[in-house]
Amino acid sequence: MNGLPPVLLALLLGVALGLGLAWLLRRSRGGAPLGRGSASRRLLGWIDASSSGWVILDRDDRVLHLNPRALRLLQVDGSRLWQGVVLPQLSQDRALLEAVQLARRQDRAQRLGWASPEGELELLALPADGGWLALLLTSRRSLEAQLAQQERWVSDVAHELKTPLTALLLVGDSLAGRVTPANAVLVQRLQRELLRLQQLVGDLLELSRLENSVPDARASGLWFEAPALVEQVWQGLRPIAEQRQITLRIELPGRSGQRAPIAIEADGARVHRALLNLLDNALRYSPEGGCITVLIQPRGSWCQLAVRDQGPGLSNDDLERLFERFYRGDPARAKGARTGSGLGLAIVQQIAVSQGGRVQAGNHPDGGAQIELILPMLPRVPAAIPGLPG
Repeated sequence: MNGLPPVLLALLLGVALGLGLAWLLRRSRGGAPLGRGSASRRLLGWIDASSSGWVILDRDDRVLHLNPRALRLLQVDGSRLWQGVVLPQLSQDRALLEAVQLARRQDRAQRLGWASPEGELELLALPADGGWLALLLTSRRSLEAQLAQQERWVSDVAHELKTPLTALLLVGDSLAGRVTPANAVLVQRLQRELLRLQQLVGDLLELSRLENSVPDARASGLWFEAPALVEQVWQGLRPIAEQRQITLRIELPGRSGQRAPIAIEADGARVHRALLNLLDNALRYSPEGGCITVLIQPRGSWCQLAVRDQGPGLSNDDLERLFERFYRGDPARAKGARTGSGLGLAIVQQIAVSQGGRVQAGNHPDGGAQIELILPMLPRVPAAIPGLPG
């Protein structure tokens, strides 16, 4: 394994420890002491030797185990016995405590950048069965260096692919100007496949950047007004929609003229791309003369942006695999002639996660597919609404 890159080695170690920890927490349901049995002791030994910090909590947020690295990262007294104390006694940091509660409420991992006494950390709150939870703490400086190295590698590969692709596109354009009836179909197919390959390279590069980015604490101050951003995204798709006479309807809560601003706390430029992918996907499956509906609805501290088409809906296989890379539904169900890279919805999912939200899909009771982008609401809307990102 000496030839494996450091990022891959760290990933393999993290996966192995994560799987083992999930097994250990499941074995510990019902109040069994943590660390009983030779397998449990071996796993805890690996966790103690890890270069990342691990804190294991029970369903009542009592500390069951924390390794030496976690003690150093949290800068707590290593001579004190921390097992059995509640998490707020170990750390009173509000962001950390909120991440733990959110992971429990949503039953899904939560990721955030966290400023600790040791410096900038990457924190993962990992829920398990029965209310058990693990906190994984990694030094952000070393993590960012590894991610930057991997992103540079992906960027170099993408650049090497873009150069010959651009040359081939120019050759295709030159051939199109000299086309004959005998080879017209072949030249058109060449141009179409080259454009699809160009889009694929761009989407792969963007997806890699999203997956290898760490949350930026400065992004918490970004926000946008939701209906205006939806309108802005639709303006870019309007020429395609008008060719097939497809319209957009935005549904908002409250009566017309009495609607309060709906502001989302996220990076508007990133969410712009997510909405572009969702609306473009809805266009592919909408019938001629159909209507795409975007429901914008506050849900407590969250905002739901639900994009619904009037197509045939999603199959069981679609619902299970919709956000996987390169997954495409049955092409016979698509109404539009365009085809995508198969990465559009995977990009939407990564954007949602990077902005502290999530995305989910289903079929609307009245027909058609509905994909919901759920993002955090801005607690208080400023008096003046700034311009949206271009």
